[in-house]
Amino acid sequence: MTNRILGVHHITAIAGDAQTNYDFYTKVLGLRMVKKTVNFDDPGTYHFYFGDEVGTPGSILTFFPWAGVQRGRVGTGMPTEIGYSVPPGSLEFWNKRFNELNVKHGVISERFGEQYLSFEDPDGLLLNLVVPSAQDKRKPWTTSEVNENVAIRGFHSIVLTVQKMEPTAKILTDIFEYKLLSQQGNSYRFITDANPTANVVDIIEIPDGKPGQTAGGTNHHVAFRAKDDTVMMEFREKVLKAGLHITEKIDRNYFYSLYFREPGGVLFEIASDNPGFAVDESVSELGTHLMLPPQYEGYRKKIEETLPVLH
Repeated sequence: MTNRILGVHHITAIAGDAQTNYDFYTKVLGLRMVKKTVNFDDPGTYHFYFGDEVGTPGSILTFFPWAGVQRGRVGTGMPTEIGYSVPPGSLEFWNKRFNELNVKHGVISERFGEQYLSFEDPDGLLLNLVVPSAQDKRKPWTTSEVNENVAIRGFHSIVLTVQKMEPTAKILTDIFEYKLLSQQGNSYRFITDANPTANVVDIIEIPDGKPGQTAGGTNHHVAFRAKDDTVMMEFREKVLKAGLHITEKIDRNYFYSLYFREPGGVLFEIASDNPGFAVDESVSELGTHLMLPPQYEGYRKKIEETLPVLH
């Protein structure tokens, strides 16, 4: 089982104001900031990681917050909705909380036999709280306002919107070993039994859909999970054999990465579990310091002066 794709590792999106983004995910949703670092390609920009206590793969949503970024457009060729797993009976709590805190949200609905509540973050990113059909035993991060009975467990699913379903589905089934579970209209649910959580991918097919524009309030990419970088590199060979271009191995400090664009246009990453987020901070201190990649440590003072101060 360990030499398989173990579901979603993390998802990366683009935000606007850093403080607004931090406040929403830590205070409104009750997630932990697991790591505060910078964009490898733009060290004048934060890279935030939100998740559970230790940043378990399958719980991590990351953001590049760019002040003043233009609003993106949700469309084909991108991940379009993020699903978080929550306990049975908790959607009423979240519905009330969103009303009290003026969070834009829908009504409690059902999809593929599971209840969910859709909502948007301050930048318009589309998210869902989902009560999974199978019990989710993951231990959540909790706060004084979001207790264990209602807290987010980690990812449930990711939605990919494409013009043609089959080429994207072929990557999921032939390379990642997902299986088609069900279909509702133009939505197709794929699932892997390699892991009991963060294991659902929904593909929405819109043949005449307009391509999305990646900017504020949209997802940049979705990363799939490999046990370690050795297994990750095995999947690199599989992607190459499928005739797709894929990057060389990249060290992201807390995991190793490979990137490739699947035929439907969605940017996929394969990321390793190792080494994890506690390599440069203790678990108790995760997210409390600005951690810089080694190549930027010599510029710490300038970087700290450039980044907005978080309160």
